[in-house]
Amino acid sequence: MSAPPGAPFNTPDPYLYVTTTGRVTGLPRQIEIWFVAWNGNLYIFAERFHDAQWVKNISRDPRVRVRLGDRDFGASARVLDPAADDDEWRTVRGLARDKYGWGDGLPVRITPDPPR
Repeated sequence: MSAPPGAPFNTPDPYLYVTTTGRVTGLPRQIEIWFVAWNGNLYIFAERFHDAQWVKNISRDPRVRVRLGDRDFGASARVLDPAADDDEWRTVRGLARDKYGWGDGLPVRITPDPPR
């Protein structure tokens, strides 16, 4: 099942799966990770900031696949900039702290692809 555009991401699932393309191997690399949803986007957080392998993969190729509950869809990912994206960074950090009690990592915005 694919995610309808603009559909809310209301789900009891505490985590989602993100598949990146390995920057060295070109192979798919999947992680399970906590997330928050806001303003039609999903946000995941890298505890190791830019040292996380999946962040390095996204920096090379922003195309990702997301599996959330029974949804599976393509998306683009972008690491937030602490200065340029300050308001968004603070908002999603607060959402993560409310949901999980932690939100100190590097936020990465995942924007679902529009419908075809």
